Amino acid sequence: MKNLKGKHFITTEDWAKDEIDHLLDLSFDLKEKKKKGEVSDLLKNQTLFMLFFEQSTRTRNSMGCGITQFGGNSHDLTPDKVQISHGETAKDTAIVLSRMGHAIACRCCFYNKGNQYLNELAQWSTVPVMSLQDDLYHPMQCMADVMVLQEKFGKNLKGLKMTISWAYAESHAKPISVPLEQMLFFTRFGMNVTIAHPKEFPLLPAMINKANANAKESGGSLRFVNDMDEGFKGAQVVIPKNWGGFANFNKWEDSQTQWAEMKENLSKYKSWICDERRMKLAGPDVKYMHALPADRGKEVTDAVIDNEKWSIIYDEAENRLHTAKAVMAATMGGM
Repeated sequence: MKNLKGKHFITTEDWAKDEIDHLLDLSFDLKEKKKKGEVSDLLKNQTLFMLFFEQSTRTRNSMGCGITQFGGNSHDLTPDKVQISHGETAKDTAIVLSRMGHAIACRCCFYNKGNQYLNELAQWSTVPVMSLQDDLYHPMQCMADVMVLQEKFGKNLKGLKMTISWAYAESHAKPISVPLEQMLFFTRFGMNVTIAHPKEFPLLPAMINKANANAKESGGSLRFVNDMDEGFKGAQVVIPKNWGGFANFNKWEDSQTQWAEMKENLSKYKSWICDERRMKLAGPDVKYMHALPADRGKEVTDAVIDNEKWSIIYDEAENRLHTAKAVMAATMGGM
């Protein structure tokens, strides 16, 4: 495997399977070292620029804590803190920041814009660019997801029965990037992935094709159902999470129409909630996961999310730190 220092981390699809496995092994090692209280100055005096166009809890703090624990520092930026709010281009931002610091990390989930913006940063940056989520991908989240799955089910995840299900929520228009990258990533590990969603909230055809190819190569499978109960039956892991439908609309510029159509479609599926009845449709030792924040009482009931037998959300969230550190250690430190 070649040295990964300087490699961009915008989607797991850009990384070979042995490179991903290296990151996961590194994540486990770093987690154990933190548990033992071992300290590292791998990234001493290095600066990570974190640019957030949206809110963040786990991503912001896992990255900030991670580089601090390596002896480096982070700058927490938003468009109003820099000249992006005045129209500065991705090119100019990338060139300037990469001449000053050692990595650029960005969250930009605007539909049909976010991934393009990150790739433009990467085009002009001389240091690694890391995705903190865009409109199509969320690689940091998926790394933590697979890490917690390997902790609970062993390193070999081939044949694991995984269900990614749409669920009702109304707090905000949740990006489609989490289920998209999960679908792509999980199929690379040979899992048997089921996607359950109402017909009005499909995933992108091009990515479905890619995920089918991933499944074929790994020996896994991918299927789709439009019934939440059917999706839960026999599952070993369930990830019920809302995603919006904007990514499937034809007229990106017509935001008012998009909002109206999405709200109308949402109202049809308030029954799509992860509750005890549905959990019992799954396997006897089923695990519940969620990227958080979860809409309690809408996406999931308290009886499920707070059930210590079912819910592994806090292990999943903690692993955001260890996998973020692994990505930085590899791309910034050449580890």
